[in-house]
Amino acid sequence: MKTSIWKQLRALLVASCLLLAMGQSLTWAQESDSKQDSTTTPGQSPTDLPNAPAPAPGETPKSDPGPMQQIEDRSRQAAQMTGHLATSELIRARNWESTWIEGVFVPVDQPRLTLTGKQRRQIYLRQTLTTPGAYMKRMFGAGIDQARGVPSQWDDGWGGFAERFASREGQFITANTLAALGNAKLGYEVRYDQCKCEGLWPRTKHAFLRNLLTYDRSEGHLRPQWALYGGAFGGGVISTVWKPSPKNAFANGGWAVLGQLGYGTLLNFVTEFSREINRKQGVRP
Repeated sequence: MKTSIWKQLRALLVASCLLLAMGQSLTWAQESDSKQDSTTTPGQSPTDLPNAPAPAPGETPKSDPGPMQQIEDRSRQAAQMTGHLATSELIRARNWESTWIEGVFVPVDQPRLTLTGKQRRQIYLRQTLTTPGAYMKRMFGAGIDQARGVPSQWDDGWGGFAERFASREGQFITANTLAALGNAKLGYEVRYDQCKCEGLWPRTKHAFLRNLLTYDRSEGHLRPQWALYGGAFGGGVISTVWKPSPKNAFANGGWAVLGQLGYGTLLNFVTEFSREINRKQGVRP
């Protein structure tokens, strides 16, 4: 009976996560549609040609093009507008998707400013619940677990994938919530700041160290990431409630801390070199 209840809760969590992700995607699609509609003047189709200018005094008016020429001109203009629109929307989509991985950070050309309580809540929601990336990353991790067949008690079908995804999502939400509460209490910075330095090694070193250290409320002194790793450990311990036996709370917490060390460093590295990565992909100049 207890196992059945946990399966129902996990299924409900998966459905809620997918609905939130679909809602974010629908919102972006609606924004794209509204942008596309704004390029057309009301009552005028995109292929309408502007009125021809009146001939100057004494100038012999040119003969009007024939019907076939008008059709060709309209078709050429429509093709050009469609091509420009498709290109702009493709770039917009790629830019939008690139933020799934990077998350919230302080660019190299901007100063660090102490976060308000409202800003902390917005960052927490964006990193945890309200962006598609928060769910896509857990789906990717669940896919790896599915391929490895862990936990072995969960099957290899869609039901097993749903359980693995729900388990990862539950652990992630728990860890992020504990870390957000701890950082708010300590007044610690929750964003990554790009290094104001040059060179591969200095920037790589900065990305690694910032996964271990963060700034206090003065934004000038580095402190250990107590809340971040405490939240990761707590999320791993609490996840033993729904994971199958054999259960070892401290082992799960330890693996979660190691996961934060590796994943957090990788995320910082990608964020640090996002300009170069985006330039290679043609996403942003």
